[in-house]
Amino acid sequence: MDDIDKKIINALQDGFPICDAPYRQVAMQLGLLEQELINRLKALLDNGTLTRFGPLYNAEQMGGALTLAAVKAPEQRFDEITDIINAFPEVAHNYARSHELNMWFVIATETPEQIQQTIDAIEQQTGLTVYNMPKNQEYFVNLKLEA
Repeated sequence: MDDIDKKIINALQDGFPICDAPYRQVAMQLGLLEQELINRLKALLDNGTLTRFGPLYNAEQMGGALTLAAVKAPEQRFDEITDIINAFPEVAHNYARSHELNMWFVIATETPEQIQQTIDAIEQQTGLTVYNMPKNQEYFVNLKLEA
């Protein structure tokens, strides 16, 4: 990741324009060509520097809900459990951890009631206990890279 990539990441954390040519507008602000910006974003995603590029919605302000959940997935069933959990459209992302609770995932639903319904369904399909860890308070951390 070079200084231009860092400037791109920093700039895009502050918002993305809603207009006919948003990539062109951002590229111009950064002194780049539109295609160069697009190519760099694609490279950052392809090489894993960025895991996603897209809007971040506040599900709770839209009437929905989010929670962090975890399971103790037996090592011999880890891939199977991963596939089951990831098949739920409510699962936003899933992480393997070096911990007794070795699989952590985020559940995002359209209504708060659907959180427990999703947990119940995951437990039924996996045979595992899902540990629900709803947030007490949310903090926004804005990562800025020195360029």
